[in-house]
Parts: sequence; C-alpha cells; structure tokens
Amino acid sequence: MLRWAIIFFIIALVAAVLGFGGISGMSFEIAKFIAIIAVILFVVSLVVGGMRGRGPRV
Repeated sequence: MLRWAIIFFIIALVAAVLGFGGISGMSFEIAKFIAIIAVILFVVSLVVGGMRGRGPRV
C-alpha cells in the first residue's frame, strides 16, 4: 500500500514539473490518502499485536 502512495507522489511531482496543476494536485491527494491509511493500519496492527502478547515458550 505504501508503494502506491510513493507511486502517486512521484506522478504528482512529475506532473507539477511539467505544469499539469490538476493532475499534480489530484495525484498528491491520492498519495496522501493512501499514506495515511497505511499509517493507520500499521498502528492498528501494533496495538492488536501488543494486546495478543506472546504465548508461553515450550
């Protein structure tokens, strides 16, 4: 998922350099949204993993 955010960010940078303002803004917003979702999912997985704990070693 983070890979898609990076791809859209690169598209936004290239579009900004070439002067395509609408495409640049839209790609940046998509990249930002995907990055935020990736961070939220990472935090949730940390919390759930911490709540589960480790089982006893045998």
